[in-house]
Amino acid sequence: MLEIKKFIVNPIQENTYLLYDETKECIIVDAGFYYGEEEDEVDYFIEKNGLKPVRLINTHCHFDHLMGIEYLRNRYNIGFDVHREDEFLIERAVEQAARFGFEMKPVAKADNYLVENDVVRFGNTDLNVIHVPGHSPGHVVLHAQNDKMLIVGDVLFYGSIGRTDLPGGDYNTLINGIKSKLLCLPEDIVVYCGHGPETTIGFEKSYNPFLT
Repeated sequence: MLEIKKFIVNPIQENTYLLYDETKECIIVDAGFYYGEEEDEVDYFIEKNGLKPVRLINTHCHFDHLMGIEYLRNRYNIGFDVHREDEFLIERAVEQAARFGFEMKPVAKADNYLVENDVVRFGNTDLNVIHVPGHSPGHVVLHAQNDKMLIVGDVLFYGSIGRTDLPGGDYNTLINGIKSKLLCLPEDIVVYCGHGPETTIGFEKSYNPFLT
């Protein structure tokens, strides 16, 4: 059974997720750890639960989702996977952060690239990759079909959607992607967002003002 631990991190209050199952293998999604105590917290959780990190996955590559990548990549000697169309954002991570008043170290290129319909496997868990651009060109969503979970990054929020005014963003592309690829999923799926609280597909279909 898939378990999920949410860490609310960095000054932008980004949600980083650690996913693991009964095998104790785990992945970290959108590692935004910025402060040393945030790094200590995830290390403690991994050690306390006897987990084995095997991959870093990013839904997209805006700087607030990248701040912890190099620490974890080096700490656990694991690969970092993104969609190729967001590689330019990794290259500009330091510049992105500076524009918002933050300092961060450069992030090296991804180790592997995700594409639509890929399956991310760890332990006994499969996550289906869904490409939903619009917030960023290479934004992906991770669907744990058997566990009725969806890791959506900054595509969809509780009662809202991701911003589309950043480089590579496009409002119509985002809305079309959400409606055609996410709202068709079962309404009881729990949606884990890149910022803020969880929601469900059913709630967003009924009440999200951008989608109704």
